[in-house]
Amino acid sequence: MGINYDSYETIVGLEIHAQLLTKTKAFSEEEAVYGSAPNTNISVVNLGHPGTLPRHNKEAVNMALKMGIACGCEISNYCLYARKNYFYADLPKGYQITQDETPLCHHGAVRIKRSDGTVKDIELTRIHLEEDSGKSIHDLDLHNSLIDYNRAGTSLIEIVTEPVMRSGEEASLFVTEVRKLVRYLEICDGNMEEGSLRCDANISVRKKGTTEFGTKVEVKNMNSISNVRRAIEFETKRQIEAIENNEVIVQETRSFDAVRGTTFSMRAKEVATDYRYFPEPDLPPLQVSEEWISQVRDNMPELPETLYQRFTEEYGLSDYDASVLIDNKEVATFYKEMLEHTNNFKAAANYLMGSVKGYLNKNALELSDFPLTPKQLTEIIALVDDGVISNAVGEQTVFPALIEQPTKTAMEIATELNVIQNSDDDYLEQLITEALDAFPDKVEEYKSGKKGLLGLFMGEVMKRSGGKADPKQASALLRSRLDE
Repeated sequence: MGINYDSYETIVGLEIHAQLLTKTKAFSEEEAVYGSAPNTNISVVNLGHPGTLPRHNKEAVNMALKMGIACGCEISNYCLYARKNYFYADLPKGYQITQDETPLCHHGAVRIKRSDGTVKDIELTRIHLEEDSGKSIHDLDLHNSLIDYNRAGTSLIEIVTEPVMRSGEEASLFVTEVRKLVRYLEICDGNMEEGSLRCDANISVRKKGTTEFGTKVEVKNMNSISNVRRAIEFETKRQIEAIENNEVIVQETRSFDAVRGTTFSMRAKEVATDYRYFPEPDLPPLQVSEEWISQVRDNMPELPETLYQRFTEEYGLSDYDASVLIDNKEVATFYKEMLEHTNNFKAAANYLMGSVKGYLNKNALELSDFPLTPKQLTEIIALVDDGVISNAVGEQTVFPALIEQPTKTAMEIATELNVIQNSDDDYLEQLITEALDAFPDKVEEYKSGKKGLLGLFMGEVMKRSGGKADPKQASALLRSRLDE
């Protein structure tokens, strides 16, 4: 008999480290900049030289508060920092300053929407502040590992979930939502490839119907959201097979090999007591007043969930349209700016998700590089809504021409290209007469019940007008003539 994988359930808890976009590091004054030459942004404070003292970075605290508020966390007014002691080559001081027993934020949740449309709140254990370590580089030298200390001391928040996720899908959706949140809050760029957002997964399996947790394994080095899902799915399968073969699952740290889609052992898992946590003696307690929390809350941007509700409930957009628009803050902001100039919510969404997205993809550009303003796009929509041009002409003719000549207005482009619709009844009646006279046999077929031929006649009218006949007006007049 084969293994019944469905008789087991996966238990997943995630730890996400988000590198904060502060100008300086967590407890010192050197710049926190990605991409500098190795070991150029490092100071005696982060090297732990005798006599040096760390100090709080208020902007890092503000950013951590934003994330806590966005997740509905409880905020601690009094936080003690601790030293987390361990030896590793990329930790120059031999310890890391972090928050242990008094995290800044605790509880709270992040809501995900699964592929079947159901939602689930992923409960958080805590969000705490700490500093980053340096970076070990293993692929530039065949015989040695290289160390870049530029990252050491950079401000981080660590987001720790309860073990409430039950699949790789749920975990990947959670990481997606967290990345979206930190980008909306502008506290982290969310770039997993560069390591500014890093995810570790604690994974175990157990028989369905049981309540006792199995032995958990931590998986690291997942540098994309898809790899988070792949790693969890592989590790789930590996652990189930081990149990079924009467093997012992070892509590350990494993790494994910993205090429093979497998995990492999790195080291036996440390336990918390190995870190010898004790209060950081050189850093005073962090005291966060209710007034401070209120100030941060008052300056929060609109979050994706709020925008989704407005886009669907007030603007009448579909779930799909709203979800696509809020997925990227830059896109959502552009859309909101379009609505300052038009009430045609659907047309604005269509242009942004269709013509604009197509242009950007074709030219490998970001929205920030798009040559037209939100107002210029709505001018095209206004011409269509007013019957000046057809929707097809707006998308296929005026839009690309306006991109080439962004200093002109949509009306100027439409006039120059001679694509303004003609809605004069006498003009349209003449075109309709010519179109019907060209197909007398089809007219008889239409009158005998083949109503689908209306498209043939409309095509002929539009062809004879050079695409400038008002399609709504022409269609109404055409139906009236055929149904006489």
